[in-house]
Amino acid sequence: MGEGNEREFRAEALSDGDLSDRPYAIYQCTDCQNVVLSMQDCEGGMTCHGEAMERVEEAKMDVEPPALREVLLDAFGLPKAGLDICLCVIGEGPLSPGEVAAELEYDESTIRSYLTELVELGLLEKSQLNREGGGTVSVFHSVDLAEMRRESLVGFYVWAGEAAALLEEANLTKAEYLESDHDERLDAVFWEQVAGDRTKES
Repeated sequence: MGEGNEREFRAEALSDGDLSDRPYAIYQCTDCQNVVLSMQDCEGGMTCHGEAMERVEEAKMDVEPPALREVLLDAFGLPKAGLDICLCVIGEGPLSPGEVAAELEYDESTIRSYLTELVELGLLEKSQLNREGGGTVSVFHSVDLAEMRRESLVGFYVWAGEAAALLEEANLTKAEYLESDHDERLDAVFWEQVAGDRTKES
């Protein structure tokens, strides 16, 4: 199934807001505003305040399912070139930057930049190998795949948490506006308090 067909299928699956068959589970507390995302439907569910949380089965907002490229770019700043380099090392490593360049059609300086970033993200490791003729060479190889899964999910959850914090700040700003007297319109107050300099940068 191509990426376009996959996106169409996933969008259709979410078009009615039904979350019951998704490969993740969302739980909400019936007493407070706590919401939890889990990559699996935990046996017995999740708890909050010592009480069972309710699984969310329906989403009222239409959400466009993301493509993998969008997730990697937004969450990790990792475009297709970075992913290609990561997959090359995972599949063929350990490899030096020059060996990766020989495998892929990317400039070696670009490869070195992404390799450094991939190490910082925790997706690859860097080590030194002894050359047969003397000296050492830097090579890159995959971390343990179970560890990679954990680190990539944690990294995404950090990004998602930051995004959720921004949304919560936005919701609180709207609530505070309705409870207070303002000379400005809500849109002006909203972008000034929530977005700040971020709107100026876009």
